Amino acid sequence: MKRLLLLLLAGAGLWLAACSSLTSTAASTSLSDRLIAPGGVSTLLDMPRIADAVDSVPNRHGRVTGRAGVPIFWRAFDPGQYGVRYEYLPQQHDNGEPLRTGMALDLPHPFQPQAPRGTVVLLHGWMMNGDAMLPWSLQLAQSGYRVVTIDLRNHGHSGAGPSGYGTFESDDVVDVIAALKARGEVVGPLYLFGVSYGAATALFTADKLGDQVTGVVAMESFANAGDAIRSMIPHLMSLQPTAWKAQAMAAYGRWRYGGQDIDRVIAAASQRLDLDLDRVDVTRALADSRTCVLLLHGQDDQHVPVGQGRRLAAASPRVHYIEMRGEDHITLPLRVDLLGGVVDDWLADDAHAGGDCPAPELPGEADLMAMQAAQAHAQPRG
Repeated sequence: MKRLLLLLLAGAGLWLAACSSLTSTAASTSLSDRLIAPGGVSTLLDMPRIADAVDSVPNRHGRVTGRAGVPIFWRAFDPGQYGVRYEYLPQQHDNGEPLRTGMALDLPHPFQPQAPRGTVVLLHGWMMNGDAMLPWSLQLAQSGYRVVTIDLRNHGHSGAGPSGYGTFESDDVVDVIAALKARGEVVGPLYLFGVSYGAATALFTADKLGDQVTGVVAMESFANAGDAIRSMIPHLMSLQPTAWKAQAMAAYGRWRYGGQDIDRVIAAASQRLDLDLDRVDVTRALADSRTCVLLLHGQDDQHVPVGQGRRLAAASPRVHYIEMRGEDHITLPLRVDLLGGVVDDWLADDAHAGGDCPAPELPGEADLMAMQAAQAHAQPRG
């Protein structure tokens, strides 16, 4: 058995990701510049170790250049037995230190891929990449799905282009899926699984692909890009991490950007992107979509406050919504231990084939930690 310890961005880590993006650029870089393009993957991700973990399992990869001319990197994992055991190691994570998660593999040699029961496309968050979602990739592959991870534009191994907060990126994803279908990589029912920025992208993609998408799992999505920026930036500025590196970055961020008017920053970024960020409305895309959606949000999320998740949940009767008590924007996607089985069961539910949207089943342990919110169709819309 080979044990792999992945260091994943966590807690004040999102603050560190933002700060590492800000402080690694020239002093003249404005906050609106960072809204336009993040500048790659956070330097605080342990990319060598993550790359070693990815290289240790069979996979294929390539690039697709779509309508926008941006080369988009993809990686595919076949279904099969990987012998995955995942461990979440809870600890204080708002002090600026990375959160550690353990993953052990017992990979048979030779590896025998299985026939896929469907395809799941994984979409990562801001300043991350597809490889950082390896625990979810292998969890889903071991459950019988071919898993395709995509590095969104401006991230990972993909090319650069204006950020669209899910709008432009979803066009890229549509083009990648079409190209991979033609190659036989996308087979069976198609599901999208996104985290944060990737969740918004998944919901825009589902609206554009219509009946081609069977279901979407969306974790910690924002409802409106402008609103998300207005909540995230002040929250990041208010954090007081204790780790020395995080303290230095936080102090620099507050000195360099703390006095900027967020509305003006958003307006400047909108003008340069030719995209009104206050009109990037994920709620509308979700309401227009006919796809079943499993929506998850951490009740303690301060980066994208839980009110945005509730707005999304109220947008469509095809949404099933779970709020997780005690989880935030960083910890929720790491809870493969609690949510892996929930997601597996929801994707495999036969109700999808009949056109109905199945309700998720929460195991006993998760029942103690989670709050099942009222069904969207029982909530007032707005």
